[in-house]
Order: sequence, then C-alpha cells, then structure tokens
Amino acid sequence: MALKVALQMDPVGSINIDGDSTYRIGLEAQERGHSLFYYTPDKLFYREGRVLARGWPLELRRERGNHFTLGAETEVDLSSFDVIWLRQDPPFDMGYITTTHLLERIHPKTLVVNDPFWVRNFPEKLLVLDFPDLTPPTLVARDLQVIRDFKAAHGDVILKPLYGNGGAGVFRLDQNDRNLASLHELFTGINREPLIVQKYLPAVTRGDKRIILVDGEPVGAINRVPAAGETRSNMHVGGRPEPTQLTQREREICAAIGPTLREKGQIFVGIDVIGDWLTEINVTSPTGIQELERFDGTNTAKRIWEVIEAKRGAT
Repeated sequence: MALKVALQMDPVGSINIDGDSTYRIGLEAQERGHSLFYYTPDKLFYREGRVLARGWPLELRRERGNHFTLGAETEVDLSSFDVIWLRQDPPFDMGYITTTHLLERIHPKTLVVNDPFWVRNFPEKLLVLDFPDLTPPTLVARDLQVIRDFKAAHGDVILKPLYGNGGAGVFRLDQNDRNLASLHELFTGINREPLIVQKYLPAVTRGDKRIILVDGEPVGAINRVPAAGETRSNMHVGGRPEPTQLTQREREICAAIGPTLREKGQIFVGIDVIGDWLTEINVTSPTGIQELERFDGTNTAKRIWEVIEAKRGAT
C-alpha cells in the first residue's frame, strides 16, 4: 500500500545529495511507491482546529544540480497524510519547539517521525543524562563558579552550548586555559540557557563514532576523525568519515538505550560515542546514513521504511 508522506525539512534546493539523510529517506520512499510532499517549517501553521502546511508535491532523483522537481504550491491538511517526517536541522529553539507542539496534535493518527513529544523532551545533549553510567562526567550549569569547580575537578574539559549543533561553539579548555570566564561571558550574553561541560576524552583523536539506530536497534556506524589541529569531529567542520565496526562496549550502550528509544517512538537516531563513552543521542535530525551505505552497503533508509510500513500496515 502506497503511503502519503510529507517531509518537513530545510530548503530542498540547498541540500547535498551525497550526504543528506532526508534526501536519501525521501528517495527510498519514492522507490517504494510512496508519494512525497515537501514544505519548510515556516510553512507549517494551525488554523481553526487543523494543522496545515503550504508546500509542493516533490519528485527526487540522484542528479547533481537537478535533483528535484516541485509540483504546484498548495495548501494541505497534514492529518490527511500517513507519515510526516520532522527533519529540519536545529537550532533547537522556540521555533523548532513550536513545530513539535503543532505536529503532536495529529500524531499518532498521522505518524510523525520521530515522535514530536519526545523529540521536544529528548534534545541531543539531555537524553544522555538518563544514562550516567554510560557517559563521561557531565555538568549542565550556567553559574560560572559551578563550572569552574567542575573544571578544577576534571582538568581538561569540553564546553559547548546545551542546544547547539554541528560542532558550533564547542571549546576544549585544558589545564592551562585562561578563557573560561570570557567564554562564559560570551555565551551568557547571547542567551539565558545553561551550558554543558564534559570531561575531555583523549580518545576523540582516534574518532567520534556515529552509530545509527533504527527503532532501537543498531544498524551500523561510521567513525568521524577530527581534522588536524581540531577537537571537533563533526563533518560540518571538516571531520573525515571512515568505515568502522561496532565494539562490544558500543553494542552494550545500544542495548541499554534501545528500549527507551523504541518505547518513545524515536525511529531514526544517531548516537555519538568516543572511546567507551556515550556523549550525545541525536533525535532531531540525525545524519550519516549515506556515508554508511557507501562504506559497507547498509541501506539504512530501507530498514527505516520497513519499520514505518509495519507501523502503518503498509507491508
């Protein structure tokens, strides 16, 4: 049975078709006979009891510079769709949070992936707090003295915005660093949010592993190695993806968190592991499935749609 699928995502014209996970998910849906409709988050709205969007019927193809065709712009009632993908990139701000509130009004009759209630309550750097035995020493705080005390206890730390993404605003502060107060002043001058601080893990020089889970089960991983002179391994800032295999410790981490992800409707998740430690659980707009497919042929998009089709009775 063909499904009506809506993609809530960033502008389709600007995506990298060789790396974008939403594009690969949409292409797989199309190949399985499902129809696609596309809209950007600013086109989502609520009116008189209905959740609506203005957007376009979408056709995708793997052709650089000509990877999509749009139909005529139209207004749709999103409750008429079988599946909606919540796939715009962070920042995880009030605009993002508002979209989860609106989409929650039609879920689960219309299946929203990932479940918007738990996306809102499971931002990348906070869900890990449910698993302290799996994570490095971690602090969430805004008070400068509390952060100083944590740094004094652990020496070498990573400081980053609690709701940041893509490696932006990530700083390593070692034992000799003198910039904590200045960085704190900078961040607190921008917003009222706490910061997150974690003990620095030297194993990051060997890579930060992105593990993809589908419905709570690991399907594969890529290793992201920082560029020379960089602490951050995110591919947005020059990290180099490499093929890798899951270790026994990483399988234990997946087994520990998998039931929670499955129970909370987090179908497509990417976790970050450095050495033996879990550092983030990415549920908003995880990436990495195209790199994984190139490295070892794992078709994560196919597995995702098998799970969705089973939930929608479309198999």
